[in-house]
Amino acid sequence: MNPEDLVRIRAHFERFPASVKGAFVMRGADGNPHQVRIEEARAVELAGHGSIPMGVHPTTVEVAPNRDLFVPFEFPITELAPGWYAIECSLAIDGAQRAVRPEARFAIPWPRGTTRRDHVSVGRSIQVGGDKVRVDAIDCASDSTRLAYEGTEASIAVAADGAKVPVLESSFDAETGSGAVTTYPLLKTQHELTVAVKGASAPLRIRLP
Repeated sequence: MNPEDLVRIRAHFERFPASVKGAFVMRGADGNPHQVRIEEARAVELAGHGSIPMGVHPTTVEVAPNRDLFVPFEFPITELAPGWYAIECSLAIDGAQRAVRPEARFAIPWPRGTTRRDHVSVGRSIQVGGDKVRVDAIDCASDSTRLAYEGTEASIAVAADGAKVPVLESSFDAETGSGAVTTYPLLKTQHELTVAVKGASAPLRIRLP
């Protein structure tokens, strides 16, 4: 059996100006107690720029079925570079080694005034085999960018002035035929967005205002 089916692990936390404080939340998932040993925890930068140890001391806990067990943590973030981070821990469930990354993430803000805050209407389509993917709009916020599209579900990569923009998440609603891709924010110094759809013969190039 997959160890992840034995114990469910989440991370609940709050981001403060100088630190992130919270807890790993563990719950037995199969009706049996399990032993979990947390070896290490780290904050992983989602653009691939490395990780920072969180200073969590190795600890062993007994996780009961259908009951939440909280293992608290707190670590400083003042030295982290701007970006999006996930919390990841190396642990052993009943002796089986795993690396677990709960879905929650947090951002270290980019310097004020460096990222775009625009709405760009696009309304252009890309041919993908016998289907079309229509890029509707791009919404730029201070900490992320959201690309909205319609048509068929697509695997989309984004670049700005030739530099890859890391994707944070993708979603698609088959009933409405609408999807979205959320990425790192775009910088004010970047002027052209390239949207590449897997299976398309050519990317879509969008001039930013």
